[in-house]
Amino acid sequence: MPISRRSFLTRAALGGTVLSTAVASAQNTPNIAGFDQTQTVIDDSTVWQQTFDRKIKMGLVGFGACQFGTQFALQDHPNVEIVAVSDLFPDRCAAMAQVARCEKTYPSLEEMLKDDSIEAIFLGTDAPSHAQQCLDVMKRGKHVATACPATWGNLEEADMLFEMVKETKLNYMMFETSAYHDKVYAARQIYKADGFGELIYTEGEYYHYFPTMYIGSHNNWRVGLPPQWYPTHSNAYYICVTDGSFTEVSCMGKPSIIPHLMPENNVYKNPFGSEIALFRTSEGGTARMAVCWDLPQMHGEVGRMSGQKGHFWGTRYIDIQGRDILNTDEPLKSVKWKKPPLPPTVSPGGHGGSHGHLGHEFVMSILENRKPYVDIALSLNMTVAGIVAHQSALKDGELLKIPQYVFPG
Repeated sequence: MPISRRSFLTRAALGGTVLSTAVASAQNTPNIAGFDQTQTVIDDSTVWQQTFDRKIKMGLVGFGACQFGTQFALQDHPNVEIVAVSDLFPDRCAAMAQVARCEKTYPSLEEMLKDDSIEAIFLGTDAPSHAQQCLDVMKRGKHVATACPATWGNLEEADMLFEMVKETKLNYMMFETSAYHDKVYAARQIYKADGFGELIYTEGEYYHYFPTMYIGSHNNWRVGLPPQWYPTHSNAYYICVTDGSFTEVSCMGKPSIIPHLMPENNVYKNPFGSEIALFRTSEGGTARMAVCWDLPQMHGEVGRMSGQKGHFWGTRYIDIQGRDILNTDEPLKSVKWKKPPLPPTVSPGGHGGSHGHLGHEFVMSILENRKPYVDIALSLNMTVAGIVAHQSALKDGELLKIPQYVFPG
């Protein structure tokens, strides 16, 4: 009996939920905010068409508390063959292989890199390891995608990553979930159609309340981390809309009253539970980007954009004449602001329905021999701005210059 996309996704979601629940139970892992199967806006006026028969041979690395290695439906993509999976912990590696429907496992990324059959690797590993692991993958001639952020408080590694991508011409993509939030995706299309003009003022906010140390992490890297070292969920509300960057920053930090976020209790000696950055943008505008760990009951990513010709606040884009352009027959109605359809086997997934789109974009960028949406320049411009913002906060808001990354072509 033929299976419709809707019935397939329903069955896939139920099956994934059962399996994920079983794995989470076995690991005593709590439900983590952001990984729910959220509603999202897809353009239902078109149908996904398969244009390539080739399957990319891919490896997945890192399961962990978030089971991140399999969250992006790469194992469900019609143009992907998962050749092998890896996690440092054998029980997690076995659970990951089950979810990915893959028989081959490796005890480490280092062992996986010796497998010449693998063309591309997704790294769902701990944030402090991202940059060096991406360098190692590209040194072996393989395309790489990584969870965010691109680098961990390290400007030298950022430069090394940039040069490696330029040298190897391999595809690098950071899976920044905010890039495929409905609002950011729509704003990007409106911006490209000159619906904003230049953006004058932008806001982005990332809240994740950490009242306890309940989310497990390799070597406890999450405990007390500087908020602006994890800035991409908020910074995407400008950078993934415009392909621009932040050039200068003044950032203020607020000490936390949560014990494990205090400097004497974290390896970073970080004093702040919240950091609010005021950036100058590459257009000459201003952006306020907040990252907070200690606001009770607050979670998620939100943002707003205001330009010379219109603004996007709440869920509505209003032009200079006060018209709700997305919901009328006004000129911008022709802008394709809804996200494109995915292959019928791929679910949009969590974090605002972004997971499936990120995986699909990485796959298509390789097949189409082009740079991906969240390429090395966007990834570093989102990440490095936060690293410098934290430096500013430690200097009581001193205005600091931010390194710039512009990738040729």
